[in-house]
Amino acid sequence: MKAVSPLHSATALQVTVAGFTRRTPSVPGIAGLGNMGQDLCMAAEPWLWTLARKLQATAQTGLEYNQNEYDRERYELIGKIAAELMAAHCDAPIERFQELFAQQSGYATPKVDVRAAAFRDGKILMVREAMDGLWTVPGGWADVNDSPREAAEREVWEESGFRVKVTKLAAVYDRAKHPHEPPLPFHVYKMFFLCEILSGEPTPSRETPEVGFFELDALPPLSVSRVLEFQLRRMSEHVKNPALATDFD
Repeated sequence: MKAVSPLHSATALQVTVAGFTRRTPSVPGIAGLGNMGQDLCMAAEPWLWTLARKLQATAQTGLEYNQNEYDRERYELIGKIAAELMAAHCDAPIERFQELFAQQSGYATPKVDVRAAAFRDGKILMVREAMDGLWTVPGGWADVNDSPREAAEREVWEESGFRVKVTKLAAVYDRAKHPHEPPLPFHVYKMFFLCEILSGEPTPSRETPEVGFFELDALPPLSVSRVLEFQLRRMSEHVKNPALATDFD
């Protein structure tokens, strides 16, 4: 484990996702945010991580549009600095981030994560992720050639065995502005859809070995990298009041 800055040394815990382990300060009340609302959901990301991600995006975009060899060397250096900053917060080597960044090309834009909230008898449909053993609503990265609606409906089918119909885009959240842990190397927008269950039955998959319905006051351990309790409660509020406008950061 690499040394951490004093800013992140107090009350630290290890968080691992996609092979990266980071020491982060514990975030009080994540499991009990309840109806506290978005204004109290401060970003959990260290500011150097956010800066590193901005540097990586600048380097990626610069390399895409600049053919001058001297400028390209500078952009490559900026990308290396971004990798060094992220590695300083993880147990992964700098080369791991450099390899990850090298796989990206073109103008750097946020990635899109879709999440589907489907309720039955007041309980929300959830799946347990094989990767971390924790629970979330069905969802994942949007696939190329899928519309956002199609992506959400497909994820529910593949992960839970239920056919659903999207009825509303309830929220578009900037992942970095909410206490998801750990931070990711790339910027992510999270789109939450309300869905009506049409047919099907609970059907586990390789990626989601358990499927169930839960009351909001009796939620299982959450995969906070993917979903937060206040987001689930907000989906319930949208179900109860369909006239609510879409939430967005």
